[in-house]
Amino acid sequence: MVENLFRELCALDQIEALALGGSRAGKHFDEASDYDVYLYCTEPVPETIRREILSRYCSVMEIGNKYWEEEDNCQLMNGIDIDILYRNLDDFSAGIAAVVEGFQAHNGYTTCMWHNLLNCKIIYDRDGRMGRVKAQFSVPYPPQLRENIIRRNWNLLHAALPAYDGQIGKAVKRGDIVSISHRTAAFLESYFDILFALNNITHPGEKRMMQLCREQCCLLPECFEERIQKLLCDLHTVPQRTPENLEAIVTALEKIL
Repeated sequence: MVENLFRELCALDQIEALALGGSRAGKHFDEASDYDVYLYCTEPVPETIRREILSRYCSVMEIGNKYWEEEDNCQLMNGIDIDILYRNLDDFSAGIAAVVEGFQAHNGYTTCMWHNLLNCKIIYDRDGRMGRVKAQFSVPYPPQLRENIIRRNWNLLHAALPAYDGQIGKAVKRGDIVSISHRTAAFLESYFDILFALNNITHPGEKRMMQLCREQCCLLPECFEERIQKLLCDLHTVPQRTPENLEAIVTALEKIL
């Protein structure tokens, strides 16, 4: 069924490449694993055409969601979820070039799209452009990028005037649990961006970050998991402990930087 769906999608004039991401792109998936599908388009595919094709394979369809990227979020007839993302290859590669070749750091998740490209499985590549883009960015982790990610996100964690730990401390004093939660999430985004960069590993995204750090990172702060677990367990039960929990995390991180 999925092969037939891919065949129909790739027959569209607008589609120049189709790639699989997530667990389906590797070896660790089972029959219940979701499909993350990336369609690289030379021009937009009308929603009417997408709906017509997907209706033959899907029992549930949300066509044209734009919460993150242009997406169709569906459920196949066999009950497995499938997310289809529509991208322009030139725009996608330009964004990766800004990071990999221009060494541009972000506020967390800096190398996620680079990771997505390197780890995707190309199913269809009409003119070979997708393969060439993947080859272009299959390079060692740039030292300048590593340095820029660490510097930017360390400043956000602790060193700059608007640093997250200071913001969270003020929120604790005000008893503002929503702000505490929001800024703590941002703190963790920058924290994990630093850890992956420090270990010259592309950022895998928001899922299973602690597990992947444990499995793949040679350099990790002392009591890495225990301190994160304590921070999150105390966050809304004993929020007064949040500043000291953050201080312990920052101090341990500073020792390995």
